[in-house]
Amino acid sequence: MKNTPPLSLLIEPEELQSIQNNENSLIVDLSTRKQYLQAHIPAAVFIDYAHIVGINQPYTGLLPEPGQFAQLLNSLGITANTQIIAYDEEGGGKAARLIWTLHAMGHNKASLLNGGFIAWYREKFPLSSDAVTREPRPENQPYNVDFTAQPVVADTAYIKNHLENRKVALLDARSFEEFSGAAKYAQKTGHIPGAKHFEWRRALDTEANYRLLSKDKLQPVLDELGLTRDREIIVYCQSHHRSALSYLMLKYLGYEKVRGYPGSWSEWGNRTDTPVEI
Repeated sequence: MKNTPPLSLLIEPEELQSIQNNENSLIVDLSTRKQYLQAHIPAAVFIDYAHIVGINQPYTGLLPEPGQFAQLLNSLGITANTQIIAYDEEGGGKAARLIWTLHAMGHNKASLLNGGFIAWYREKFPLSSDAVTREPRPENQPYNVDFTAQPVVADTAYIKNHLENRKVALLDARSFEEFSGAAKYAQKTGHIPGAKHFEWRRALDTEANYRLLSKDKLQPVLDELGLTRDREIIVYCQSHHRSALSYLMLKYLGYEKVRGYPGSWSEWGNRTDTPVEI
């Protein structure tokens, strides 16, 4: 099969419409199942968000088990050359989480539909209600998953070891109530020491159907917070769902070193060995 160059990380509905039937492209819908069955982008397959994350209570939003994720990819016939275009109905958090997980295994041929289903629907692109299935990979030709080699994951130990490192910064994508400690969703409240608050929805332009804001609007705000492109940025929220969009936003802006914290506050806020700041 001929290798094809990857698409841009962020693509517009017009571009997706022009390539949606390409042999090496796969459109993935991470909306709710109810939404998918009602209306979705033609040729899109459905993936349940619960199947791309792991849970070890009280920790949520962990990386999935490699074998579980490999089984999902293989059931959809995905290979190393498959260009995946992901979208959802909520602003991009679930779709971005899939892309981050693919990056974590070294699969970089992944794009986010700018504005997701909201933009596609409101701008009157074609819709379908027919469920799409794919031919699975042959059992003797599996696409194997390894999450250990790519520098896009930060665990608790990594963050603790870099709290005093001025070359590393933390972006907290939760609500201000969570960040400040006014809202409690774990044993401890507050935020990771030194973290800067940038709620994930601040990256979205609601007047442009939930597309990402332009680079010239996003970058000055991040610079003012000290989240500059010369630093490694670690993003987190409660379960690395919202902050997955923050990860994608930073990659879209050209940041070279970005990591996501899969356990996020569900882990940091429930451990006894983690410092907090309010």
